[in-house]
Amino acid sequence: MRIRILWPAGHATATLTETPTSKALWEALPIASSANTWGEEVYFSTPISPDREPDAQQVVAPGTVAFWTDGDSLALPYGPTPISRGDECRLASPCNILGALDGDPEVLRTVRGGDPVTVDRIDEG
Repeated sequence: MRIRILWPAGHATATLTETPTSKALWEALPIASSANTWGEEVYFSTPISPDREPDAQQVVAPGTVAFWTDGDSLALPYGPTPISRGDECRLASPCNILGALDGDPEVLRTVRGGDPVTVDRIDEG
């Protein structure tokens, strides 16, 4: 499953692994939301509300596509957050891991709080 994330100054694509949360997100696409930033993380609300999965993680690699169950939001870290120790990407709480961005996660630096964000499917035939 591949998705496209668009905002006014750019876009990214991501490849999702098959998890209960990624399947729920896929079924809900396309979605439109408003971006929030928290340190070097972009997050935005979604219409789905899955449970936290057993393998949820709080410290992840830059470019991880995570789902923050506490806020029903996609979380896209590309660097340290206010609670990180050193250069790690530490999310607000353990998040479901959905996959990873394709390419350099630094592209997320162009997202500004309040930017409109859309997420849609990349249908591969």
